[in-house]
Amino acid sequence: MSCETETMAALRASGRRITPQRMMILTSLRHAGHTTAAAILQAVQTRYPYVDVSTVYRTLDVLKSMRLISETHLGGDEATFEWVGHEPHHHLVCQGCGAISEFDHRYLTTLVDALAHDVGFQANVDHLAIFGKCSACQGRAPTS
Repeated sequence: MSCETETMAALRASGRRITPQRMMILTSLRHAGHTTAAAILQAVQTRYPYVDVSTVYRTLDVLKSMRLISETHLGGDEATFEWVGHEPHHHLVCQGCGAISEFDHRYLTTLVDALAHDVGFQANVDHLAIFGKCSACQGRAPTS
């Protein structure tokens, strides 16, 4: 099943309308990895110049509410959006060099379980960015 077919099936199952503009936004998002709303708008407008930024944001809001995409701040000025799919994953963001690497959700399951058990809090950690310093930057002398 193609990603577009899978996306259309998810939208139909939730009772959402499938419009050409929405499909262009979805296709751009699914193929971009981490991307911003502005980048999605620019990509879609190359094919359909009449799409406006409010359509992009409304579509992103729908997809977030369906938990098909995540919105994360990876240290830049704008939030980034990413297709989540079926397996949640998370990011380590180096504050020294800016490198971004992924880490598996299994590292957070103990935390989520402990929060639920100990304090009755159901944590939503579908997509998380943790900031710190990578091993290479930890070994570097601070610059003045």
